[in-house]
Amino acid sequence: MKALNPKRIAPPFAAYSHGVEVTVQRLILTSGQLGLAADGTIPEGARAQAEICFANIDAILAEAGLDRSHILRLNAFVTDRSHMAGYMVARDAYLEGLDVLPASTLVIVSGFTRPEFVVEIEVTAGVAA
Repeated sequence: MKALNPKRIAPPFAAYSHGVEVTVQRLILTSGQLGLAADGTIPEGARAQAEICFANIDAILAEAGLDRSHILRLNAFVTDRSHMAGYMVARDAYLEGLDVLPASTLVIVSGFTRPEFVVEIEVTAGVAA
């Protein structure tokens, strides 16, 4: 993987790359993961919910024999600007130590299927050819 962060545009202002280049042998797409724990509980707050989302993503990637270093793109959705900070703390911790940061998008949405959900995260991951 190669990060694409052209010097002629403003640098990323958080933990992401503007683009990621890879020739892919295998591609894994996750569904959006919500902050729903295995026991059915939903913690309060974007950070706690995002941590569950990322743990679920780790489990999905492991099922394919991959890990977070294979993530090419991360898409996240929060229900209010007030949830951005908690999400970003969880995201930054999740991505810490990666050689290449994935491309990333964060969108504010009006809501999810249940009002207690405040964050949803999906990823695209790939194995280089």
